[in-house]
Amino acid sequence: QVQLVESGGGLVQAGGSLRLSCAASGRAFGSYDMGWFRQAPGKEREFVAAIRRSGGMTYYADSVKGRFTISRDNAKNTVYLQMNSLKLEDTAVYYCAASLTLFGASDIRQASIYNYWGQGTQVTVSS
Repeated sequence: QVQLVESGGGLVQAGGSLRLSCAASGRAFGSYDMGWFRQAPGKEREFVAAIRRSGGMTYYADSVKGRFTISRDNAKNTVYLQMNSLKLEDTAVYYCAASLTLFGASDIRQASIYNYWGQGTQVTVSS
């Protein structure tokens, strides 16, 4: 069992930056691949970024590539999402998720493979 708690969301102007954190407790953090997803009002939850349990590989949605960076600190049981050059369309509730099972590069983008989810943190980008 893993508990995930996101923090760092808030209100930011377009072009600004935020760093989200997701603190994990419970089973060994280094055993999980971690992902960030987001859900805007009236839209489905979508993949944002993922990072392998070792931290050696990262994956991004095309919409955030070059602007967002996912990282993790296994010693601190925390995964981060650095978000730069934020746009209005980045407004959403952001969720972190953990997957114990090792899946391939295409599957890691699917919400269905993740076993545990945080409660989400709101990110609002204003003009």
